[in-house]
Amino acid sequence: MSDARARLDTIAKAFARNRAVSRETRKGFGSGALKVNGKIFAMVDSKDQFVVKLSKRRVDELVTAGVGACFEPGPGRRMKEWLTMSKERKDPDWLALAKEACAFVGGDDDKA
Repeated sequence: MSDARARLDTIAKAFARNRAVSRETRKGFGSGALKVNGKIFAMVDSKDQFVVKLSKRRVDELVTAGVGACFEPGPGRRMKEWLTMSKERKDPDWLALAKEACAFVGGDDDKA
């Protein structure tokens, strides 16, 4: 198991008491992803990078701060509400970003 997937497992455990959060079990895009109310908010992509869904404004802020980059699942397919961690940043707070993403996708800022 990769380091990114192991860290995602740890993050999943932090959401264990939240009944709205589940783990994707099917294969393919988003396999193993964390979901809130059936919608993906955090995952590890095929390049083994941690990816979270946030508002476009927040993604832009984090990109500007050097925390990550807009997620591109394929050449020229830039997803403006998805952030992937940049390779230059050694240890971003994945759990804090996952909580923020869960609140954004779930529509409940109190859960962040």
